[in-house]
Amino acid sequence: KTPYLKSDPWTSVTEFIILGFPNARGVELLLFATFFLMYALTFTENVAIILVIGMDYHLHTPMYFFVSNLSFLDIGYTTVTVPKMLANIAIQSQTISITGCFTQLYIFFFLGSAECFLLTTMAYDRYLAICNPLHYTTIMDRRACLWLVLGCWLGGFLAPALPTAFIFRLPFCGSNIINHFFCDSPPLLELSCQDVFEIEVINFVVGTTVLMSSFILTMISYIFIVATILHMPTAEGRSKAFSTCASHLTIVSIFYGTTMFMYIRTKTIQTFNFNKIVSVFYSVVTPVLNPVIYSLRNNDIKQGMRKVLLKQKDTSFM
Repeated sequence: KTPYLKSDPWTSVTEFIILGFPNARGVELLLFATFFLMYALTFTENVAIILVIGMDYHLHTPMYFFVSNLSFLDIGYTTVTVPKMLANIAIQSQTISITGCFTQLYIFFFLGSAECFLLTTMAYDRYLAICNPLHYTTIMDRRACLWLVLGCWLGGFLAPALPTAFIFRLPFCGSNIINHFFCDSPPLLELSCQDVFEIEVINFVVGTTVLMSSFILTMISYIFIVATILHMPTAEGRSKAFSTCASHLTIVSIFYGTTMFMYIRTKTIQTFNFNKIVSVFYSVVTPVLNPVIYSLRNNDIKQGMRKVLLKQKDTSFM
């Protein structure tokens, strides 16, 4: 391979071919239906949550402010990859321009990083509400909520900037087939005709910083929450709190476990078919589960939905 970053970054390759799931021949309809249903559920659930929280002033609280931002992130997070994947399966629309590929890469990691920071913020919010309830409203006021959410979005925006900029400058002068269902960094690095060790190190450092810092802080919050739950006076209260906490931890574990496997490593593992399965969990499965775990099981959201539906029903009769 040629020395690092010495060649023209636009050598020969003008577009990429996203391979998708070539081993799924014969079950394309089932695959398409599954992913389409999951995307439709993700989109519908999150739009409903955003509308209900926005229309019911009883839900204008810090927790639901964070939940509505999570819904925005999940809509964007899935929309940047799944529609292209569905087009690939349905009509074999596998080509993507270099600009489109790097745009998808950057937006995906921007929203994914922001979600890591937001999950940490939501865990901290629950820690304050459960472990320090007397000072909760004083600490988590409107100004603090806005700054925390702004920090999540800004952190997510900045985190992938350097890795994406370096990958963008790489020359791609051999194969243009991306062995994945979206433009992800590991398969892209495989296509470069330059040494990518330094970029792999940068990806590792950035990925470790974003994922490990947010994961550790999230776990610290939940450790304090569990410790507080154990001291609750009633068994019913402990059972209900543990049920909610266990659900949150399950989603957090799936999201962080799969993303850490994919991005906290210095050398790309060559089992790309297995990597695709892992990627499905954090890019498709967790976004469809987030609304159920964080919102739709919640009585406040259920009551808010009833109010909105009744209001719409009354309006239609007027």
